[in-house]
Amino acid sequence: MADEALTEAWEKASKEITKGKNEGALQTLRLADPQASDAMTGRLVGEALWNIAKSNESRSDYRKAAMFLREASKKNPKDKKTSSLYNKLRNEMQDKRISETLIPKLFNNGGPTFAGIVAILGGFVLVLAIIMVANTESTTTDTIELNLSWSEGGVDKQGTVVIELYPDDAPAHAENFKQLVSQDKYDGTKFHRVIDDFMIQGGDFTNGDGTGGHAIIWDGYCDGTAEPSSADCPANKWTLGDEADNGLIHTPCTISMAKTSNPNTGGSQFFLIPNDSTPNWLDGVHTVFGNITSGCDFVTSISEVQTGQNDKPVSDVVIESAEFLGSEEVDPWYKFW
Repeated sequence: MADEALTEAWEKASKEITKGKNEGALQTLRLADPQASDAMTGRLVGEALWNIAKSNESRSDYRKAAMFLREASKKNPKDKKTSSLYNKLRNEMQDKRISETLIPKLFNNGGPTFAGIVAILGGFVLVLAIIMVANTESTTTDTIELNLSWSEGGVDKQGTVVIELYPDDAPAHAENFKQLVSQDKYDGTKFHRVIDDFMIQGGDFTNGDGTGGHAIIWDGYCDGTAEPSSADCPANKWTLGDEADNGLIHTPCTISMAKTSNPNTGGSQFFLIPNDSTPNWLDGVHTVFGNITSGCDFVTSISEVQTGQNDKPVSDVVIESAEFLGSEEVDPWYKFW
């Protein structure tokens, strides 16, 4: 049986979907069941995403909706409404010539399909290409160290979290974060929003409560609107252009940029994902720009602290200091000579 809070969230989300407030429904469901572990959550998420897909003709949203409805149907095969929604969505996708996955069927009756043969040949070509570039291709990582303090069960705790930034994949976000750290903007700031099994959010160096902060580098956006020059935008309105389609996804122990519901509004606020969370609904929306290489257990512990109104920790969770440790050229895993 679902708990009362989750049931209330379902009811609220269902009403929001009926009223056409699909983004609001998704936010309600994210807060109540971040992993969409219950079949009912999956059904409602799928329904909301389907509505969004229909309004913007987004193939990716169609596929996400199908995925959630498919998984919800598997979890509760007796739910006829979920099965019906899933079948209707599949029919609509078929009419629109949208496949459920981007990968075609490669094998059939024990043998390769035409697509499978093409994929096998393509694989050989890719291996040869990798070997050819192995001696020249490398990536850059920037390393950041966050020294944190918090209270757990009345006991004061301290821990160090080491983060690798990926400037090759998210250049603006990585550089902005590095500059904020290098200029001591994060020292003494708090994680103002903590949600268990989801994430911990901080980085508001101006107001400290999630209402402030801004980018420290000029990336061509003023409060989410493209501007040709920084001279036309006050520094406290600087924001970053989204880099969410960089191939990095919200896996456990990653760092991502917080923003408003509008595009290109990232600034200084960021969130860290604990090792028990995989918020994949954020993929392609929020920009992942790094990975926690050490101290993720501390992030997970902080995600479980007691919170009050607006998910604010009862006892402060503080970034005592943040330090840029340096950059490193990293060879790819396949560079074997």
